[in-house]
Formats: sequence, C-alpha cells, structure tokens
Amino acid sequence: MDKIKLTGLNFYGYHGVLPEEQQMGQEFSVDVSMYLDLQEAGKTDKLEATANYAEVYTVVKKVVEGQPRKLIESVGEEIAQLILRDFAQVQKVRVTVHKPHAPLPGVFTDASISVVRSRS
Repeated sequence: MDKIKLTGLNFYGYHGVLPEEQQMGQEFSVDVSMYLDLQEAGKTDKLEATANYAEVYTVVKKVVEGQPRKLIESVGEEIAQLILRDFAQVQKVRVTVHKPHAPLPGVFTDASISVVRSRS
C-alpha cells in the first residue's frame, strides 16, 4: 500500500492533565501517515484520486487547537477517526502526537503517542 506522510505539523494547544497545561498551553507536533492506493493519482494527476493533504492539515489543526483534552491519546484518536471519516481513499492511518514540553521530572527530548487505525 502507498503512503502520504505529513511530518512535524506544529500547533499550540491546551491539552494536559495539570490545570496549568490547560491554562497556559504548549506546543504540540503531529505526524500523520495515511496508507492508500496512489496509482490512479499518479497516472491521472487528479487531486480527487488522492487524499488532499492540505485538507488533512486543516483537520489536524482544528483538533490540536480545539477543545482541550487531558490526554494526547484522545487527541490522536480524534485525528485518526476524522481522517478515516473524511477521506474515503485512506485505508489506514497512523497519527503520532508529540508533547515535547510535557511536565516530567527530568531531562527528555519528547513524549509522544502513536495510534494506528484502519477501516473495518
């Protein structure tokens, strides 16, 4: 199966368990991999034969900048479900949500989750 990958979509959101996280907010980064057949798009050069990644970007932005969630797992799940709902060509999606400024008691580079969802 072919893949469209969007990496490092950066937004400011208010997700987190701690009250300060939901009040002050922080940066989040999202990676999306969409698995679909790109053969027709490659042969015909028609946008309707693929998933418009500008529209996918808008979906991700709306979720991350939208309603605060306690868990980034919930953010990733909503993004995955909306992509499968709104982009019929996508058969499987992997969404990784990065929270590089998570309130952890030590030095680290990134905290992230990944969800993988497929059409039933």
